Amino acid sequence: MSQWFLHDPSANRRLGPMDADAARIEAARNPSLLAWKEGMGDWLPVRNIAELYDAAPGGVAGAPPPPPRNGGKGRSDEIDFKIHGQEMQFVEIELDPGESAIAEAGALMFKDSAVQMDTVFGDGSASGQAGGFMDKLLSAGKRVITGESLFTTLYTHAGSGKAKVAFAAPYPGTVMAMKLDEHGGRIICQKDSFLAGARGVQVGVHFQKKILTGLFGGEGFIMQKLEGDGWVFIHAGGCVVERELAAGERIDVDTGCVVGFHASVNMDVRPVAGLKSMFFGGEGVFLATLTGPGKVWLQSLPFSRLAGRMLAAAPQNGGSRGEGSVLGGLGRILDGDNSF
Repeated sequence: MSQWFLHDPSANRRLGPMDADAARIEAARNPSLLAWKEGMGDWLPVRNIAELYDAAPGGVAGAPPPPPRNGGKGRSDEIDFKIHGQEMQFVEIELDPGESAIAEAGALMFKDSAVQMDTVFGDGSASGQAGGFMDKLLSAGKRVITGESLFTTLYTHAGSGKAKVAFAAPYPGTVMAMKLDEHGGRIICQKDSFLAGARGVQVGVHFQKKILTGLFGGEGFIMQKLEGDGWVFIHAGGCVVERELAAGERIDVDTGCVVGFHASVNMDVRPVAGLKSMFFGGEGVFLATLTGPGKVWLQSLPFSRLAGRMLAAAPQNGGSRGEGSVLGGLGRILDGDNSF
């Protein structure tokens, strides 16, 4: 017997699963409810369903699609989560039946068997909605511009009870959880920083309009723009510090240390003062400047800095992996491990 799911748009509350008799009772109490059962393409008003009927005997009820968010106003799925670890973190997301999370390709750590994987165009925000092929193609194109994969993996809980799925950071650092509706519904962040999020979050493109900022700001001309009202998980290198800037307040930052900032924050660049500092200070010719109002997030270990140190230490590039032995090179010859 197929199970019915009901949704109350006014209270943003879901009922079910329930049998047909119980669904008829709820529909009689509240004709404004929306209903869904296995085999239906989308939620429909109960007043438009002539009869609630049973499916073929022995059928197993599937998980419903997510209810129309906020009565069809585009809300993201509500998810629970926990971030584990210190230097190498991962985020564990708990899903209710029908809820989904989106993540970048290759970010999966583990999932329960009830969680189904589906590869979709773009960021998955238009999944199950009225968006056509061109909308999805445009979403996918934006992701390619920001350096992400053409596809996103959608993880949907298709069973009953609770189910978990976890996503791991690609290199040492911090996983930050942010609720977009607490940050004005939009955050600008560095490319490749988006790790995962609730279904309904949109991953777009933010263009740097100033030529100098695009060339020397450390983030290029294109950054990621995360929009919506749900949870997103952003990965940054090393530790992360949050600064809230007052209107007109400015901080100078190394060009690679900017993780993200509010849409109200203005990012620019300025040259380092003094020729000696410019050429021998080790910080480059330009510094990034962030001017409030709004919040900014800074990372202590940009991946480019980590990768540069590892590349410089590689023997193939003339580097050394010496560990400070008083024997120096002789000790490394005798240690029996000189091949890579």
